[in-house]
Amino acid sequence: MEFRKVFDSIPEQFDKYRPRYSPELFADLIKYADIGPGKKVLELGPGTGQATEPILKTGCDYNAIELGENFYAKMNEKFGSYENFHIVNDDFITHDFGDQRFDMIYSAATIQWIPERVAFPKTFELLKPGGVLAMMLLHGDYKTPNEALYDRIQGVYGEYYKPEKQYKDMKEPFDYLHATDYGYVDFERRDFYGRREFTADEYVMYCGTHSDHMVIPEPYKTKFFEGLREAVLEFGNKVVFNDTYILYLTRKP
Repeated sequence: MEFRKVFDSIPEQFDKYRPRYSPELFADLIKYADIGPGKKVLELGPGTGQATEPILKTGCDYNAIELGENFYAKMNEKFGSYENFHIVNDDFITHDFGDQRFDMIYSAATIQWIPERVAFPKTFELLKPGGVLAMMLLHGDYKTPNEALYDRIQGVYGEYYKPEKQYKDMKEPFDYLHATDYGYVDFERRDFYGRREFTADEYVMYCGTHSDHMVIPEPYKTKFFEGLREAVLEFGNKVVFNDTYILYLTRKP
């Protein structure tokens, strides 16, 4: 299976356990890009909609392109009743958007799966003059809340985390900071903050939505997830994440 589609094999688990982004981030983004009725927006690879609803509810002309067949079906199940919701099941890299042009294109931890030599020029072409490219991602810190648990979990990784291919090797090089190399201007980063808390079972299910974790071969895979569960149980059946939601913003002149 193509690594970009690994996630598509677990749509229900992905939908339940993948993190959402902060309301403050969306409020800031909507204000910055002036999104609402009359504006045309494209979301790249929405998955099961972790970053969809706040934009959709502005009343904009919401469009999405999703590579995974199961994710596409889940998106239609969740949002198909909205009159302003439109989605296609196709590959952004090869899809022909015709004469469509957008006021904003955005991605929640998706655009980095597209080679930057494709991602930046194609989004640039698809944006109207002055249009916004917004790229968000999450950095989760579970070391600060409990360093002893963090060290215990790292021991599990050291013993059993043996994927056939590392995450960094699953995709072509991509750097958010390179946007301005392709004509974009006014690049900036804005940070927002949140907190998540998991039980041992929830943490295992969440880790099971990471592409590199999903492809660990047996017998390591079972031992890896069992080790994670045991580690969290040893520390009170709770793991806490201090989250930083990173929003990169840039514009087409």
